[in-house]
Amino acid sequence: MISGLLKAVFGSANDRIVKTLLTKVERINALEPEFEKLSDDALQAKTDEFRKRLANGETEDDILEEAFATVREASKRVLGMRHFDVQLVGGIVLHNGQISEMKTGEGKTLVATAPVYLNALSGKGAHVVTVNDYLASRDANWMSQVYSFLGLTTGIIVPGVDDMARKEAYACDVTYGTNNEFGFDYLRDNLKFSLEQMVQREFNFAIVDEVDSILVDEARTPLIISGPAEDSSEAYIKVNAVIPLLTEEDYEKDEKARSVTLTEQGQEHIEELLKEKTDLLQEGGMYDVQNVSVVHHVNQGLRAHKLFTRDVDYIVDGDKVVIIDEFTGRKMEGRRYSEGLHQALEAKEGVKIQLENQTLASITFQNYFRMYPKLSGMTGTAMTEAAEFEEIYNLQVVEIPTNRPLARKDYDDEVYRTSRERDNAVITQIKECQERGQPVLVGTASIERSEELSATLKKEGIKHEVLNARQHEREAHIIADAGVPGAVTLATNMAGRGTDIQLGGNLEMRMERDLEGIEDAAQREKRIEEIKAEIEADKARVMEAGGLYVLGTERHESRRIDNQLRGRSGRQGDPGASKFYVSLQDDLMRIFGSERMDGMLRKLGLEEGEAIVHPWVNKALEKAQQKVEARNFDIRKQLLKFDDVMNDQRKVIFEQRKEMMRSDDVHDTVLDMRHDVIEELVERTMPGNAMADQWDIDFLKEECWRIFGLDLDIHGWLKEEGVANEEIHHRITDAVDRKMAEKAANYGPEIMRMAERSLVLQLLDNAWKDHLLQLDHLRQGIGLRAYAQRDPLNEYKQESFNLFEAMLHGLRSSVTQVLSHVELQVGTPPQEPEAPKEAQAPTGAAALEAQENAVDPNNPDTWGKVSRNAACPCGSGKKFKHCHGRV
Repeated sequence: MISGLLKAVFGSANDRIVKTLLTKVERINALEPEFEKLSDDALQAKTDEFRKRLANGETEDDILEEAFATVREASKRVLGMRHFDVQLVGGIVLHNGQISEMKTGEGKTLVATAPVYLNALSGKGAHVVTVNDYLASRDANWMSQVYSFLGLTTGIIVPGVDDMARKEAYACDVTYGTNNEFGFDYLRDNLKFSLEQMVQREFNFAIVDEVDSILVDEARTPLIISGPAEDSSEAYIKVNAVIPLLTEEDYEKDEKARSVTLTEQGQEHIEELLKEKTDLLQEGGMYDVQNVSVVHHVNQGLRAHKLFTRDVDYIVDGDKVVIIDEFTGRKMEGRRYSEGLHQALEAKEGVKIQLENQTLASITFQNYFRMYPKLSGMTGTAMTEAAEFEEIYNLQVVEIPTNRPLARKDYDDEVYRTSRERDNAVITQIKECQERGQPVLVGTASIERSEELSATLKKEGIKHEVLNARQHEREAHIIADAGVPGAVTLATNMAGRGTDIQLGGNLEMRMERDLEGIEDAAQREKRIEEIKAEIEADKARVMEAGGLYVLGTERHESRRIDNQLRGRSGRQGDPGASKFYVSLQDDLMRIFGSERMDGMLRKLGLEEGEAIVHPWVNKALEKAQQKVEARNFDIRKQLLKFDDVMNDQRKVIFEQRKEMMRSDDVHDTVLDMRHDVIEELVERTMPGNAMADQWDIDFLKEECWRIFGLDLDIHGWLKEEGVANEEIHHRITDAVDRKMAEKAANYGPEIMRMAERSLVLQLLDNAWKDHLLQLDHLRQGIGLRAYAQRDPLNEYKQESFNLFEAMLHGLRSSVTQVLSHVELQVGTPPQEPEAPKEAQAPTGAAALEAQENAVDPNNPDTWGKVSRNAACPCGSGKKFKHCHGRV
């Protein structure tokens, strides 16, 4: 109560932020008359002026007001669109690295132009990230007119573009693309073998459109680049044949947690079925160690049959199982469920089973977008997830007021006992709207539901359009006609559609469709005027009927998706209405405690076809949704904590790769690795604290042959007087170094350096790939440590660090072994030109003195490249690799 009183007096924190930003907008408006007087050339010259000022030490904040005024004026001249004051407020929020929540139809595409222009002036690039290729291409082509007028270049990243075109697009001042393309380009770049092949440059600034969809909804799914693993399709087919034979007593399903497990009875039953109907089980029971892969196939088969539903979670498109995005209803082409689940679904649906994949590189959107020094986003619905944006991304959400007051009426939900009663009420409402010429947008939560409703509407003779993953290509055209009088559009999740429903119809789409084939200029002009008149008349009729009516056929588990559906109506001050029709048989109500409510409705004596309508019911529904949102946030947070562990290792590996690609010569790295291997080998076989008769000389000799290809007489050396482990260490090092020096002399230094770099990169990639597989396996079983009262996350951190150290140790050994044994097929090596006299480095005492003068023990920047086995320049007395050079 007190907080409400304070808010009434002082305004909310959001109101105060907007008020502060409006003072900047007033200063931008004050510049408008001056900028209107500028010629096109003078306005375009502003870009060079701003760049010079930035180069001379001014900041982007210093030139913000002038830059925004420049973009607004350019937009007026090029697009005929003038930024509203609230759009400039949204733009300042984006420039500040925050999230701008703006209602549907407020022109977010135009809002982005001002902050993008300002942040691209530094020459480091600005990225605009959208949810699909259509929006990326549309927005880039549309807004590039403003950027090119002001002298900036624009690039687009969409699927099917080759590396050369991608590199050019990333080199542009402004780059549009989808979240998937940006993420996959980053992963692909870190699998390349030279810097020239990499397409991305250093990250600078990004605006994420539909930020809630990308940074929240998709945050649970990591991006993965994978390669084929061994074929196990037969096993999936055999397991798939026995899963349908299980009874309900054989498994337990938890719909809240989306999990299914075999009961004790089920384990015995499936084991009998596998023995009777397949040859998968080797000796012993299903849970014996030799049958562990069968358990994996059974678990995935069980999930595919009991948790995943066709036309809800996925569709079958030709000979493929295609995942459906639960939040947007779109087909997720190219995405596959991991860990064999996709193969289990393919077996279930009887389509061709693709090879299982092994991860080569992966990253979550959370960790990808946190690499941008400055990140911002815009959407119509972010406030419900404000806490998550703050905690995960350090992004504050600012709600921007609408340009015109919102005129939409949001009615309380109608709750029915059964879905049949609810559907009858929905049909009645649609008919009423159609009779008065009011367009209706009907929201459904799944393809299955939209197609069931579509069949019912056909029976009732109601003409309608269906917008879901199956009509993906016709999306823009369906939405273009969704605002004409009496139109009925069924849509699966309206998140991220990116196209506004305009009352009366969309002029551009109508012209594109109706002018096709009309060549005569006069006829075209006449037809354009007729179309404009028709749309104006239709708009007036729709406005009179009450604007667009949004009708939700069930509540989604996320409030944001419901708000996005509602937000399609009432754009730019248009009239509109929205209402949700809910039944106690809906998933949300069924899973999250509707038994009490059902009993209560029965006691109230609710008649067949009657609904309960009350704000308390809305509150109860909202509470159920908040529970689901909180649980999903916990899942994402937990996923991120585990991914952060791998992310630290990923950064080290990717930075090492880049370092090697930057350097023409990795000889010092290879030499350090070789010396480390020798040191570890001697330490392991001849420990300094052990007696000589405990040394394992035979093993040392074998390892020298296996790793270095050298048959050394170590037994003979030890017979010499005064020869112990340190001397053996020196002799092995000398012998190996001599062999590698001879090899380098034979092939020529240039060829040898090239071979070293290439092999190190290949072996590093192989080691990293195997490490990722080990981490996957570790992650799957780490949760069981909780039964031993140990924190799975801490256990994962410790184990993954041990695995990482083991990987680095294995890498050093394999690089040394391969380079010792490799034979190169080369022609006559080119002769190295002799260095000119004046370019030769000083030698002897002069060199030593110069080096001592140059190196400051307290300043690592003066140390240059230090060999890992050399003494650390800081003066600690330790080797560099054990001190400042420690990984």
